[in-house]
Amino acid sequence: MMNRRHREDVLVRRSVTVETIPTGYPVELEAGQLAQITQALGSSFTLLVEGQLMRLKGADADAIGKQPPETIVVPADLPLDELEPLIWDTLRTCYDPEIPVNIVDLGLVYRLDFEPSDDADKVRVVIDMTLTAPGCGMGESIANEVCDKVLTLPRVGDITVNLVFDPPWERAMMSEEAQLALGL
Repeated sequence: MMNRRHREDVLVRRSVTVETIPTGYPVELEAGQLAQITQALGSSFTLLVEGQLMRLKGADADAIGKQPPETIVVPADLPLDELEPLIWDTLRTCYDPEIPVNIVDLGLVYRLDFEPSDDADKVRVVIDMTLTAPGCGMGESIANEVCDKVLTLPRVGDITVNLVFDPPWERAMMSEEAQLALGL
């Protein structure tokens, strides 16, 4: 992926639906439009198109001439005691499209728990997470990305992601690495 300070001009090669940042509204980019990649972290691309930031899902990377990000390959018979660290690693591949730091290091994930599932070989994952600002329109998109990624893991039968705002997020919740990356 790219360095956060380097921007790359790209041409949209096919029509593709993206989400505007920070509202999360879907819009269609047409083939032939010019865009600039401002961030390529996790499994999505942040594009600047005509002054508007937009989020392109990694699965649609070919629309801008890029390869989809690689997925984590995990054995289907993963022992249950190895699932929690794998989920945390997976959450570290989820990014706020405006901030080049993953949601774990930003301090946005407040809780990760397991509950029994109807299938004895699987568990229900419950995650409480917050946003850097309560009015952020990308909250649902980030929560959906968390759901999509965690549901692909073996032994996960179901997931609930709760967006919570108590306690309110503050910079002190970020890891030291995140603070250094953001120059704080």
